[in-house]
Amino acid sequence: MFVFACSGEKTEEKEEVQAYAVDGTPLHIPERSDEATTTLTSNLKEAQKNFDDDPSEMNTIWLGRRWAYLSNYNKAIEVFTEGINKFPNSYKLYRHRGHRYISTRQFSKAESDYKKAFEMMDREKIEVEPDGAPNSMNIPLSNTQFNILYHYGLALYLQGKFEEATAIYKECLKYSVNDDLLVATTDWLYMSLMREGKAQEALTFLEPIHSEMTIIENDSYYKRIMMYKGELAKEELLRTDQMDVALSLATQGYGMGNWYLYNGDIAKAKEIFQKVIDTGNWPAFGYVATEVDLYRLKN
Repeated sequence: MFVFACSGEKTEEKEEVQAYAVDGTPLHIPERSDEATTTLTSNLKEAQKNFDDDPSEMNTIWLGRRWAYLSNYNKAIEVFTEGINKFPNSYKLYRHRGHRYISTRQFSKAESDYKKAFEMMDREKIEVEPDGAPNSMNIPLSNTQFNILYHYGLALYLQGKFEEATAIYKECLKYSVNDDLLVATTDWLYMSLMREGKAQEALTFLEPIHSEMTIIENDSYYKRIMMYKGELAKEELLRTDQMDVALSLATQGYGMGNWYLYNGDIAKAKEIFQKVIDTGNWPAFGYVATEVDLYRLKN
């Protein structure tokens, strides 16, 4: 298990340390285009106005999310924390704060938030979660219950609690109600089981994944699974035609490096993991997992 240091003191937004990598390297707000910054800042201003007019649970969530989309995770956590103080039974606020605890490498805090969110969430009525960054078809695909369990499993996985992560991802399958969610959950479940040394059981969960699935968002997870099944060459995972190349490489590269890791080729795993680190896309979950595993391999 690891306990990592996290957020730093507040300074100007561009210079603020948002987190520390697992080796202690400070992580700053990433550079982005002026156009993207303008759009995200405009969205934040709208969220701030809505919150000022009505500081409701949902407006609090959107204010925090808009700060997070600008990669100011410290401010997002601050907003979510203030919201939790006001709405202590809001599993949605715990869901979003936990997400940003993962982004800032505060894995045990994320685990705690998701444990609370899981205990409080509605187990019966699936709640569609609106997208802050809509997909190409403008169709919201995820739901609150899925996001709680998916990120809960991730917080456990990143701490090396693979058996516990497996149990949570199996629960998450209940809320993986479309192909995109199914491939995302299946991928992390497979990796958790492989880390437990349960290869045969891991393979059984790949059976529902097939070549005729309709994937809108999670193409990288889909490709990883098709590679596990032997239906896609490993080298294809490092090729991408997606718009967000750094994100795609972080996601697909981690899957490939991880495959080499639990198949005993440590040198190749390190090589692939370093390619992911070289993208600099530190907020991506694939990057976070790579960072953790590479640190463990070096120490």
